[in-house]
Amino acid sequence: MLTIDSLADRLSEYLTPVQVNGIRRAYYYADQAHDGQRRRSGEKYITHPLAVASILADMHMDHQSLMAAMLHDVIEDTGIPKEALVEQFSEAVADLVDGVSKLTQISFDSKEQAQAENFQKMAMAMARDIRVIIVKLADRLHNMRTLEVMSPPKRRRIAKETLEIYAPIANRLGMRDVQVSLEDLSFKAMHPMRSSLIGKAVQKVSGHRREVVAKFQSAIEACIVRENLQGTVTGREKHFYSIYKKMKDKKKSFNEIMDIYAFRIVVDSVDMCYRVLGAMHNLFKPVPGRFKDYIAIPKANGYQSLHTSLFGMNGIPIEVQIRTKEMDEMASYGIAAHWLYKSGSDEVNQSRVKRWVKNLLELQQRAGSSLEFVENVKTDLFPDEVYVFTPKGRIMELVKGSTAVDFAYAVHTDVGNTCIACRIDRHLAPLSQILESGSTVEIVCSPNARPNPAWLNFIVTGRARTNIRHALKQQKQKESIKLGESLLSKELSANGFGLDQIEPERIDAVLKEYKLACLEDLFEEIGLGNRVSYFVAQHLVKGFDKTTANKKPLEITGTEGLVISYAKCCYPIPRDPIIGHLSIGKGIVVHIENCKSIADKTDTDKYIPLQWAINISGEFEVQLHVELEQQRGLIALLADAVNVADANIEKISVDERDGKTCVVTMVVTVHNRVHLSQVIKKLRLINGIIKIARSRH
Repeated sequence: MLTIDSLADRLSEYLTPVQVNGIRRAYYYADQAHDGQRRRSGEKYITHPLAVASILADMHMDHQSLMAAMLHDVIEDTGIPKEALVEQFSEAVADLVDGVSKLTQISFDSKEQAQAENFQKMAMAMARDIRVIIVKLADRLHNMRTLEVMSPPKRRRIAKETLEIYAPIANRLGMRDVQVSLEDLSFKAMHPMRSSLIGKAVQKVSGHRREVVAKFQSAIEACIVRENLQGTVTGREKHFYSIYKKMKDKKKSFNEIMDIYAFRIVVDSVDMCYRVLGAMHNLFKPVPGRFKDYIAIPKANGYQSLHTSLFGMNGIPIEVQIRTKEMDEMASYGIAAHWLYKSGSDEVNQSRVKRWVKNLLELQQRAGSSLEFVENVKTDLFPDEVYVFTPKGRIMELVKGSTAVDFAYAVHTDVGNTCIACRIDRHLAPLSQILESGSTVEIVCSPNARPNPAWLNFIVTGRARTNIRHALKQQKQKESIKLGESLLSKELSANGFGLDQIEPERIDAVLKEYKLACLEDLFEEIGLGNRVSYFVAQHLVKGFDKTTANKKPLEITGTEGLVISYAKCCYPIPRDPIIGHLSIGKGIVVHIENCKSIADKTDTDKYIPLQWAINISGEFEVQLHVELEQQRGLIALLADAVNVADANIEKISVDERDGKTCVVTMVVTVHNRVHLSQVIKKLRLINGIIKIARSRH
């Protein structure tokens, strides 16, 4: 049975007598504070803080964390204030206890929005002191071990929350032992029948497996001795949740998964790791493409080891991990091992975690909503890493499936916001190209470049997504202000007024009426289509003549960006007669004047006259319907004709009519109507063309 004395004996192996006495004092203080309180199981409440402290002692955590573990429920459950803990112990211990108490109040069974906001609080707590989450993980682990006293629905809820939130955090912090325990206990609580069946199946094959493991272990140990090397060899057991997940995700049978035998070799130096690896590859033939060097390139959570797959005796596949004792401790306890090892290698691990927590804070600050924050963090909590290099040789860890844009934002936000092209292994490549481990990526930037909304369709990292949305939001705001000012000035000038002629008192009165802080906010509201410019002009100017308003068309230059969009029903292009529809939150949507989607064009609440600027440039989409005879290589012929006319096909679809003819609908980018006529001219040269029509709705 665990007691404070037995725990103190274990702690004395790595802590000073003064530190151990401080932990004893915290225990007795908590025992007194929780006097009369009992757990659901009927045990005295103090057994829980003692068990949490014991879990942290296995990780060799520092004395402040162990004191906080003893006291972690005191503030919440006994009414003792934080100030009392500061006085009795220290501010550091009291802050830890307060942090863990706040995490305990977080409930993830609430609605999505509340859950997201709670997760934000957790990120903030981790940023202040990472030990808060380590104590919380130990607390959750003991609660999972004693979950059977809860009702089945509550067991399932807590287990689901543990599997979705706490186990991934343990993994991200490199705390493998805690992660595995949380996953297995959650699996047992959520799916007791499946867990039991896998347990029985493992037991059934364990006898045979034990013999095979013993043979392999003997062969590996003999090889190490023969080569005058040193290392401890152990067989690794697969945990139940891992077996279940592989069966489910990889569609493999239980026997296929259990046919692979895994071993770990722990040595005393990095040099010895590589020497043992060479011995293993001499002993058994390696499986091509299955060697991974996580020592040279550690995982994002700081994990280091050599992994290799081999064809063992009788062709039986085996997996071997080779690592040092420090790496083994790091693999088990992750960030918690920082308090056990103070070596330079661990400082690297510390910096990785600090970088991840810093990224969490950046995501939290830039996210448009708490739900967006959680969506992005969940991507980062389940990393399947890709390792790429900067031109100067710095290693960057990215989520699998990352593109050059994700890489650019990982380097720096400004690099991402201004990137225009990239080189992968010295060759120009599209920004959307998925990166592979080992590639060297160089980003080409331009100071005047801005993020492209289309990037959101292919980027995968939360950091890139948040920063792009943030930049686009700012860009849209600037453009909305500019457009709103232009629209309001146009309305006022029609009545012979200028903005500078309106009394400041009148402007302040209108802003107060609209509940806006400044004139820029008013421009933004007009630019986004939330307020109609001539109504605002009426409020600003007494005797405003509505009949003279909106006579002069607003000029479209094509550089308005996000606040002017082009209708997908009629696809207007320069030189088309156009009209603008004010769409709430979007700004102006440009239509062709005779577009059937437009209702009453005289309704000045919704529609404003527009005209193209004389010197307008850029690319505009237009939709064509091409009716032609069915033939081989149809799309290639059309694409070639469009390309010859110096245009691009954005979308294309084919609709077969009667087996002989078909209609191809394609969206083409052109500069203006003259350019469009050149494209149509090239298309008409194709044999079998029956009809070409432009879509105008």
